Amino acid sequence: MKPIKDELQNIILGDEPAGQASKLKKVQSFLRSNASTSLTAKEQQRIKSKETAALLIFGEREDLFYLPAIQQGDFISEGAEQKVYRLNGTHVIKTNGGIFYESWLDYFNSLIIHNYFFPATAYVFLGFKMIDDELNAVVMQEFIVASEPTELAAVKEFLEFNHFKNRRNNDYFNTSLGLIFEDLHDENILSSDGVLFFIDTIFYLTPDFYTS
Repeated sequence: MKPIKDELQNIILGDEPAGQASKLKKVQSFLRSNASTSLTAKEQQRIKSKETAALLIFGEREDLFYLPAIQQGDFISEGAEQKVYRLNGTHVIKTNGGIFYESWLDYFNSLIIHNYFFPATAYVFLGFKMIDDELNAVVMQEFIVASEPTELAAVKEFLEFNHFKNRRNNDYFNTSLGLIFEDLHDENILSSDGVLFFIDTIFYLTPDFYTS
């Protein structure tokens, strides 16, 4: 069995066939390739607008735009980062402009890491959509109905058991994996019959992620 860090590095940095078949991995690989061939990591953080321009061209070429209309009557909620709409009886769609991330690559890396840790609430990338002249990612996720309030003490216990140490407020850090895990308040984690469901997550890679 591979260590978790090795598996994550393979998923984030690799181009395995299974990943290439996914729209999510296709976009992440495009962004990673673009960053590694033309930009330093520091420069990548400063040119999100150029990254967006490249995604517009790539998305058109690869047929990665989400064409169905998003109905305002299906609106459920919104936060600082994204808006949530009912898709059907079992799933929601979320539109996200990536404002919590310094680059689009960071956003797509975060989605991939979420799917690794939390397959029960995995994101399915449906495509891009222009909303109010801004590029948004559209993702689908299972609709979770909470049966009780989320106890943040239980969240902390669960995360610390899995080696994510609390740094401040609702932010955590895993030293061995080189991951920052943030914004874990009770609206981003739902509890159903005593089971925690992480529905909105924000992961960041640190330089330690890339070390063996």
